Amino acid sequence: MSYSEKHHAPAGVQNKPIEAEHLLNNLRWRYAVKKFDAGRKIAPDVWRSLEHATIHAPSSFGLQPWKFIIVSDPAIRQKLREASWNQSQITDASHLVVFARLAKLSSEDVDRYVRRIAEVRGVEESSLTEYRNTMTGFALRPNFDSGAWAARQVYIALGVFLTSAAMLGVDTCPMEGIDPAKYDEILGLGKTGFVTQVVATAGYRAADDAFAQHKKVRFHERDVIVRL
Repeated sequence: MSYSEKHHAPAGVQNKPIEAEHLLNNLRWRYAVKKFDAGRKIAPDVWRSLEHATIHAPSSFGLQPWKFIIVSDPAIRQKLREASWNQSQITDASHLVVFARLAKLSSEDVDRYVRRIAEVRGVEESSLTEYRNTMTGFALRPNFDSGAWAARQVYIALGVFLTSAAMLGVDTCPMEGIDPAKYDEILGLGKTGFVTQVVATAGYRAADDAFAQHKKVRFHERDVIVRL
């Protein structure tokens, strides 16, 4: 069975909870890597699983207003490093993902999603008219900043990526210290309808990354969790 078939077959998928302590240990281990081991690469099957996990990220209405651009070309990555305050993670990490968002949500984007629903679920597009109208009314309402909306969806996907990587034992570093306009230019996003939002690098921390030994600092739960 292909990934596409498995991806759209929820009836055959069973939830297999992991141990709570396993989850927490992996999240305690995770940190924003400052120095990657440039010689260590993520195995193809592990990376593919991480790609698939990110595809599963939730979004408002399920509209998925994003592209995940995986940059492997060393020359392009060097150019992106120059547009990233020369941060070494851009070139040293095993993988680099540019999380791009729709610049502006349109009725055409809604129609594309409706067609996909009909294809995956084997229903007529006409049966989705009410849902389409609801989404179109949302997307085209006055003063709606669809760019800001799409950015929020992208950060949900970024969160799924970071957490999934931790579960797989893969290090990551989310990065906003970039020049998005320069990224768009380097990646040729000009006429695609998408713009750069945020970057994530992935790989394995270097043995001499001193920051990896620092204790993770979080506020006490009494300061961030409110129970009513």
